Amino acid sequence: MSVHRSKSSWAQAYLIHKRHRKSGLSSPLYQRILYGISIAVIVLILSGCTTIQGAVDDSPSFEEGGKLRITATTGMIADAAREVGGEHVTVTGLMGPGVDPHMYKASQGDIRKLDDADLVLYNGLHLEGSMTKIMEKMSKSRHVVAVAENIDPTQLRYSEDGATEYDPHIWFDVSLWMNVTQTIEAALIEADPAHEADYRQNATQYLAALNTLHQEVQTKIASIPESGRVLITAHDAFGYYGDAYNIEVKGLQGISTAAEYGSKDVSDLRNELVERGIKAVFVESSVPSRSMEAIIAGARSMGHTVQIGGELFSDAMGEAGTEEGTYIGMVRHNTDTIVEALK
Repeated sequence: MSVHRSKSSWAQAYLIHKRHRKSGLSSPLYQRILYGISIAVIVLILSGCTTIQGAVDDSPSFEEGGKLRITATTGMIADAAREVGGEHVTVTGLMGPGVDPHMYKASQGDIRKLDDADLVLYNGLHLEGSMTKIMEKMSKSRHVVAVAENIDPTQLRYSEDGATEYDPHIWFDVSLWMNVTQTIEAALIEADPAHEADYRQNATQYLAALNTLHQEVQTKIASIPESGRVLITAHDAFGYYGDAYNIEVKGLQGISTAAEYGSKDVSDLRNELVERGIKAVFVESSVPSRSMEAIIAGARSMGHTVQIGGELFSDAMGEAGTEEGTYIGMVRHNTDTIVEALK
């Protein structure tokens, strides 16, 4: 089939799936069967992009003007791709400000963006939830890269004690994000070797800025008295941050916001706040604040006042055009907010 036909078929498959979901055929068994068929069709379409002659076309179909088209799942990955790619790339991010990647479901527009890309970048480590299997199957026939793939497993955290899956929130250790930057650099060079020198130069400059940021965060967190160096958030996204910068981290929910928390989780965390005299907790831009508000109210009923220390960016960055809309700005904002509330 032609590339044009494959994109049209992709959209048709998605629309068929949407129409069936709206029809009366909604039993759980039917939905599971339909979902499996839909995913299989989508993967076959993505992997079957061929030239008219029937040969697989692995060469990048650069947009007019010669720029490499990149689609990235999260804002953090998109930002790093722009920094490394510079003037030679056009980057589209799927998940904007306030979006929770754990619960994310691709839209028809997202599907087009994936299909149109010369290079697809995603986090991996199951951050993208239900999209992960599609990405893994796409990678067998298209230029798709999990940016966490080259991190030494000994540097990764497990999602919880005894778990077999890793914590995907690697961007909160800036030194690990430097590894991600190098993986993105290699992916761009492979996809567009003509601009290798520029990609290497851009990556070197960005890595220097990240190294400066890493040292800055270490210094600022160290200024918080050790007894009060406790970061409490809505979900356990800051484990790498805690390990890298020597601050105790506790989340009401687990690694993924898809995991429900219960009344015992709320009461246990409330009791710890009261017993340890912790004065501040933090809400997250991509997680509803009602859970932390319940803990604050519970502590107040026990005679202990807890404040919201501020809003942190966890699974998504800030608005485009703001300092928090960049990876470096986001990390700096989070660190300054934590230090101001706890110091």
